[in-house]
Amino acid sequence: MKIKFLGTGGGRFTTISQQRMTGGFRIDDINGQNYHFDPGPGALVRTYQFGLNPIDIDGIFVSHSHTDHYNDCEIMIEAMTKGMTKEKGIIIGSGSVFEGFQQWGPCISKYHQSKSKNIILSANKTQKIGNMNIKGTKTLHGDPTGVGFQLEHENIKISYISDTLYFDDLWKYHESADILIGNIIRPKDEHIRGHMTGNNFIQVINQVKPQIAIMTHFSLKRKDENPEIEANRIKKETGTNTIAAFDGMELEINKKSPKDSKVTILKDKCINNKNNKIRAMNIFKKDNYKQTTINQKFNSNSNKSFSPSVEKSKKYK
Repeated sequence: MKIKFLGTGGGRFTTISQQRMTGGFRIDDINGQNYHFDPGPGALVRTYQFGLNPIDIDGIFVSHSHTDHYNDCEIMIEAMTKGMTKEKGIIIGSGSVFEGFQQWGPCISKYHQSKSKNIILSANKTQKIGNMNIKGTKTLHGDPTGVGFQLEHENIKISYISDTLYFDDLWKYHESADILIGNIIRPKDEHIRGHMTGNNFIQVINQVKPQIAIMTHFSLKRKDENPEIEANRIKKETGTNTIAAFDGMELEINKKSPKDSKVTILKDKCINNKNNKIRAMNIFKKDNYKQTTINQKFNSNSNKSFSPSVEKSKKYK
């Protein structure tokens, strides 16, 4: 089971500029299937860029009707259904994604809904797909129908907190998550309407107590700052291994011990991803922020993985 980040940017100006990619993320080999979450602008291109095949996906999850979350949804559906020639897969999303709500949506045409099973989720509504349980989680965002998702398979729970304002009961929707992915658009207490901050993520982590927490969906305003510094701060505050995701990051999940999951790099067919290798090698550096030795190191001709046991404090180049 692997989580693959095809984009870690969020918000309209990051999307317009593509200072960070906005292709969403995939969870592969869960329940024997591959799922794409929030395929925003560039999802199809980034899929190929990182050596993946869009035809291999078995489901698409869309949390709400904002462009940075749904833009490439229809073309990904066409890939999943082999050009709309096969009945295949599931599409899971909020009410606005399928039916529209006030000024939001619909994001998927009736035509593109016609070849796959359509599932509308709302807070605490559940759906069983094979041996996997899927639950909708509450959000407070611009799209009133928006949801997050929690997936449970083989005693592993993966929770995705999509765009939302922090609220006191947020953690309850993601209770018992082993891996917690949060859209954290800005660090510390730098609020922006309808989104969580780093300090909000600390509150959720302290209550959920995941084995690994992952931040993504960073704003353009923070592009010149190192989000790994914020991840290190959150780890110190919570005691939870916290990762600032980057474009092309892959997390190989250890099902027996999720905290020992390994970070690796998807091969980028377009550019030299040396800088991303450096970032991955230094995730979870020790609290004194001094360079530490890791068990496995990347070399220029390999794509080896390693346990995320170190952190990084240096800025991106």
